[in-house]
Amino acid sequence: MKRLLVVAASALALAGPAMAQSGGQSGPQGAPRVDVAAANRTEAAIPPPVMSETRHTGVFGGQRIAYRAIAGETYLKDKEGKPLAAMVSYSYIKEGPTDPNRPVTFLWNGGPGSGSLWLHMGAFGPKRVVVPSDARDDGAAPFPIIDNVDSLLDVTDIVFIDPIGTGFSRALGKTDPADYWGVTKDAKSIAEFIRLWLNEHGRWNAPKFIGGESYGTTRSAAVINELEGSYTDVSINGILLISSILDFSLAADAQGNELGFVTTLPSMAAAAWYHDKVPNKPATVEEFVAEARAWAIGPYASALLKGNALPADERATILQQLSRYTGISQTYLSNANLRLSPGRFYKELLRDRGLTIGRLDARYTGVDYDNAGDRPDNDPSFYGIDGAYTAAMNAWSREGLKYSPDVVYSSIGGTRNWDWNLPTAGRGGAEYLNVAPYIGRALRENSGLRVWVGQGYYDFATPFFGAEYSLNRPGFPTDGRIEWHYYHSGHMMYVREDDLKKLSTDIRTFIRNR
Repeated sequence: MKRLLVVAASALALAGPAMAQSGGQSGPQGAPRVDVAAANRTEAAIPPPVMSETRHTGVFGGQRIAYRAIAGETYLKDKEGKPLAAMVSYSYIKEGPTDPNRPVTFLWNGGPGSGSLWLHMGAFGPKRVVVPSDARDDGAAPFPIIDNVDSLLDVTDIVFIDPIGTGFSRALGKTDPADYWGVTKDAKSIAEFIRLWLNEHGRWNAPKFIGGESYGTTRSAAVINELEGSYTDVSINGILLISSILDFSLAADAQGNELGFVTTLPSMAAAAWYHDKVPNKPATVEEFVAEARAWAIGPYASALLKGNALPADERATILQQLSRYTGISQTYLSNANLRLSPGRFYKELLRDRGLTIGRLDARYTGVDYDNAGDRPDNDPSFYGIDGAYTAAMNAWSREGLKYSPDVVYSSIGGTRNWDWNLPTAGRGGAEYLNVAPYIGRALRENSGLRVWVGQGYYDFATPFFGAEYSLNRPGFPTDGRIEWHYYHSGHMMYVREDDLKKLSTDIRTFIRNR
């Protein structure tokens, strides 16, 4: 990439005199000449990519580590070498003699349309922002930004990537940003960046891990298909799936789609347990969730599939059990035809207390404009943390890393009209997006690949039982290369201090055991 900077700068310098000579003069017979300067103005206005490199030290995993931080732009180019987009990344690389066995881990968040600030400033970067661990609102600035002793820098170099349209990453010149806004288009751009990064840093033979959170797990599956699904493979040692969503049929709240009710039920049981809505509740959430799993995939799934043919006595039994697992009254559940959508659950569970619960993390509670609605006004688990993370990301990038572009950092929502279509990921087509088969194929074709999965019990954005269902289908090896970890929090389990430490320890062990 350093060479690319020099080439780009030289090209601009050489272009100057040529454009000055072309001017806007007329030809010999008064015919207007082509104004080359005007025609190329958009491309010529694109400056070389900006990078900032700083040096730091910190204690991570009990070790004092000196590291370089490289923040800035990598240009994605067309076949003629014209810059199309600037992808911004933050690389943290251990100083000292080169270790060919030291891993590098590429991380991103989800959305789609979210920057990597959540994993960067909440979990694995060298600094992190502290938010209340007990599911309270983050309040207002100043927010505490501290050294992150739980960063993974003791076991791996880390590269945080902001996809195009997120963070500071953006399309350049006349490029339509929608060229990067889609499952496959986005994955291709990330895979291209990874190859460019490996070129620049000479790390092609290093152990390599990729990972993401939420839609970032969808992206991880699509990226590994781009990296390993051709004859120019980039072999990956491990995938980190944090709060996984691979099969979107499980998230479809549509009439006739029964499977989503089954895979969400254990999360409802966990939330009911947490908020003391379960009579004679078991001592641990794990125990209650285990009961709910077995019931959901057995009697409950059977009852839903029977539909209107469900006998009255069986319906009465199912209604009673469903009320026990969800904490919702039998009358309400009967009116809902035994099918409780997540949105209704968020509103109904604590209606008697005048509260709603969070979607990203059901531990959080909120107060709506009134208590009569069918669904909450907003998600208290999102507005409870977003201010702190946005402030911390801007402060660390602009002040700590000296990378401060004159654009707004887009935390989330920077993409529109996402293209959810993709080439068939298996035999036949699919109405809903399902990228799980990409991971299954990668595991079958790469015997050195392992998958790490982490799920929060109180996460409704990506319910844990849905992740289990997606990765236990035909086509996935059963040789123990998929490992599971669970946390007593929600979608972003690292906002809870105890879970941050467990998450860091679990992933550190996974990387060491490569």
